[in-house]
Amino acid sequence: MKFFKRTDLVIILSIVLISAASWGIYNYLHEETPAKAEIYYYSELVKTVELGGGEDRTFSIPQNENVVFRLYQDGSIAFEESDCPDKVCIHAGKLRRSGQFAACLPNGIVMKIVPQGTRGGEDTDLVLGN
Repeated sequence: MKFFKRTDLVIILSIVLISAASWGIYNYLHEETPAKAEIYYYSELVKTVELGGGEDRTFSIPQNENVVFRLYQDGSIAFEESDCPDKVCIHAGKLRRSGQFAACLPNGIVMKIVPQGTRGGEDTDLVLGN
């Protein structure tokens, strides 16, 4: 009794190849898309940072100066320091592509990467309330 038939292997390999090709095409198309980081404090947009690169600096937002962000020369951004107990936001690492996000939930801070042409709050992900 065989565990896999030849047709099962062909189907599995074709699914893996199609997935890998789709992932590669997506990364190729979105690699050079100019992006910016939007930083929200309890759902209110408080800062927008251009991710053009060439600048290496740290900064914080006035609403919570215990959370420190780092903008890297390669055009990525990350949480560098936080006073939250679990440090999940710091472990999220560098963000640089549209659609990526990191959050420091104990401090109410969310950072998301959006395409350069959008305005803050323009793309609604979820609407709560009446």
